[in-house]
Amino acid sequence: MSKVIISCAVTGAVHTPTMSRFLPITPAQIAAQGIEAAEAGAAVLHLHARDPKDGRPTPDPAVFMQFLPRIKEASDAIVNITTGGGQGMSLDERLAAALRASPELASLNMGSMNFGMYPMLERYESFEHPWESSYLESSRGWIFRNTFADIESILERLGKGHGTRFEFECYDVGHLYTLAHFLDRKLVTPPLFVQSIFGILGGQGADPENLLHSRRIADKLFGRDYRWSVMASGRHQIPFTTMAALNGANVRVGLEDSLYAGKGRLATSNAEQVRLIRQILEAQSLEIASPAEARELLALKGAANVAF
Repeated sequence: MSKVIISCAVTGAVHTPTMSRFLPITPAQIAAQGIEAAEAGAAVLHLHARDPKDGRPTPDPAVFMQFLPRIKEASDAIVNITTGGGQGMSLDERLAAALRASPELASLNMGSMNFGMYPMLERYESFEHPWESSYLESSRGWIFRNTFADIESILERLGKGHGTRFEFECYDVGHLYTLAHFLDRKLVTPPLFVQSIFGILGGQGADPENLLHSRRIADKLFGRDYRWSVMASGRHQIPFTTMAALNGANVRVGLEDSLYAGKGRLATSNAEQVRLIRQILEAQSLEIASPAEARELLALKGAANVAF
């Protein structure tokens, strides 16, 4: 088994400011928490942007460019820019920041799905900003669109156009077969970086049977031509990624996926979650990959070839 790549999803587009005062909102906060997470051992930083005025997700490349250069200057971490964006964004909006920044790595969701955030409404009596409750409620009727044509467009415009490679986000076993379809068409090339995602309402549940089944199917479809990573939402984050790592996976943590660092205890930073999973993995005699080692494992173009 190669060394374990730790990815950190710094802010995302799921949680809202009311949910945690530690969720990074402004470009300065996103940069600071990203740098600290890298120092704690994250080789990959998965990045979304927020409107600094009220914390809502934004696709604006100008906001991304307020924190991307800071992270690059202070860290050797691999920057992984979202193409999933946030609820209500068009495909062009979702792609805008990545096309501007030409990153080494970008996320690419492998299928359309329901993506339910509305159950979180029950946990809060009121919200700091008016947009938060309506944003969560509207997910009840939202379809997270990622059609075959959308995927083809991203592969062409960002992959072929910029030499960016992808973290293929797979929320269900069917998404693995979609990725295999694009591999058969030679629109993607190994090594594939496959991120299996568990615990999102509308996707596969955080069940050990699902974890092992996903691994078996990925092995069947991709053989030795992929690097597997696992993330799980909410309370499942640390125990599920630990189990995944013991079964040969790389891991992802971060405040995008969970706001906690223990039962009932908010994580005070992304770095706290990175340190926690790193400590657990090293206690199991697993070695943590550096950014340079992760670049080699994922066959990336290198930090010198980005546009920020």
